[in-house]
Amino acid sequence: MNKIQIELTDGRVMNANLYEDIAPITVKNFMDLVAKDFFAGLVFHRVIPQFMIQGGGMDQAFNPKATPAIKGEFRANGVKNDLKHTKGTLSMARTNMPNSASSQFFICVEDTPFLDGQYAAFGELSDEESMQVAVDISNVHTISVGYYDDVPYEPIIIKTIRKAD
Repeated sequence: MNKIQIELTDGRVMNANLYEDIAPITVKNFMDLVAKDFFAGLVFHRVIPQFMIQGGGMDQAFNPKATPAIKGEFRANGVKNDLKHTKGTLSMARTNMPNSASSQFFICVEDTPFLDGQYAAFGELSDEESMQVAVDISNVHTISVGYYDDVPYEPIIIKTIRKAD
């Protein structure tokens, strides 16, 4: 199991466990990005109360920071992945194309069983304090920016994501 720490520029932290035994391609991709400090300066650009927070793909100006896509490790794409989308689950965001995930991820702030088997879940927050940070982020005031909805009015910026002990 890989352990990570998502540190925001405001000092808040979310700790998570990543399960390479469940989603090996996804976890390897994510940890490779962590090793490159890829996520530094990127934002949580979409937050929806009682659903999820999404980030890892663009900066404050909505400039995308893309990486090559990986195989989607979820049941509807022919891959066994029984990790449920429960409160605290980390999963890969993607387009309608099953193999389009790259760096954007989301964290569920409530149980979302309708996502099970449709998205590559690959980890979960590891403590209540981390869960509270995610829930708090999901409840911030949001606006629309261009064609993006549910954008935090005050940017939620990732300082770094690092491997934890």
